[in-house]
Parts: sequence; structure tokens; C-alpha cells
Amino acid sequence: MIAVFQGLIGGGSSLDQLAIYGDSAGGSLAAGSVLRMRDLGMGIPAAVVMWSPWSDITDAGDTYQTLAGVEGSYLYDVHLKPAAAAYADPADQRSPYVSPVYGDYSKGYPPTLIQGGTREIFLSNFIRHYQAIDAGGAEVKLDLYEGMPHGFQNKVPDSPEARLAVEKTVAFVTSRLVGGPAS
Repeated sequence: MIAVFQGLIGGGSSLDQLAIYGDSAGGSLAAGSVLRMRDLGMGIPAAVVMWSPWSDITDAGDTYQTLAGVEGSYLYDVHLKPAAAAYADPADQRSPYVSPVYGDYSKGYPPTLIQGGTREIFLSNFIRHYQAIDAGGAEVKLDLYEGMPHGFQNKVPDSPEARLAVEKTVAFVTSRLVGGPAS
């Protein structure tokens, strides 16, 4: 993702015209990439949007257990632990670039929107991530949808909740880009 930003900037775009989005593991990758960009001195984009982010690839977070029966496709020991081990060595899994819930957000971070459902195994991950960003002093909004599963915006796109979530995402991003409605 960092190479994409480098290419966009090299092509004449400025960071205040760019936002980054990711869902599930992509949400974690987006957040970790922005932390890395900041730490490399590249600057940060105008906004971050994460839908149902897997913000902590370790087994921390109580909803891995409390919601395990609800999200059978995402059982930690069966599905997620092998994926986490393939992505990063267990010794590196608490790196903020891998599991951005452990990041230091006091050094600056873009306005962030985190959306998710109350019936997904990553719920405690993205609540903890919201709290980390908020504690660091960055602008962050946690937008939860009652009874919605992981990635509901894509899984049930015609639901009233998904339509509202997408509408809020568009408004959030456009209001933060240079040249957007709030500029």
C-alpha cells in the first residue's frame, strides 16, 4: 500500500486528496500502512476508513470466544491463527504495522471511521482499536450496527444498515478530502 501512495504522490497527487480504505484484514493493512507512512516521514492521507478491521491478529480480545458460535467462518484457532502465522511470525504479531491496535496514535493520525457489526468475532478488536486512536488524540468515529455480521456492507449490500453505512462512509471521506464539501 505504501508503494501505491508513493506512486500517486509521484504522479502529482497530494496526501490531502487521498484516503485509504480496507475491510477485514485489509482494514488492518490500511491502518498499519498509515502508521508506517507516518513513521517513515511520508506524511499521512486525509482519511482512513476501516470496515470490520482485523486490528489485532493475535488471540487477544474477548469476542474471539464470546462470538465464536455466531461467526463460524472465523474461528481463531481453526481459521485465523494459521492465517496470522502465514502473515507474520508470532514474535512480530504485536507490531503496530501488523496489528495496528498496538500503535502509538499520539504522533498524529488521520481522521478515521471504523464501522462494524455487533455480531462479528472482530468486535473487540475494532473497539480496542477505536480506543487506541481516541486515546492518542486523533479524530475517530466508531459506527456500530446492531446484529450485523462481519463485512455486512458487502455481504448484505441491500440491507438498510449496509446502505446507511456506505452513505456514511462516502460523507466521511468526501468531507475530509481537499476540495470536498467541508474544504
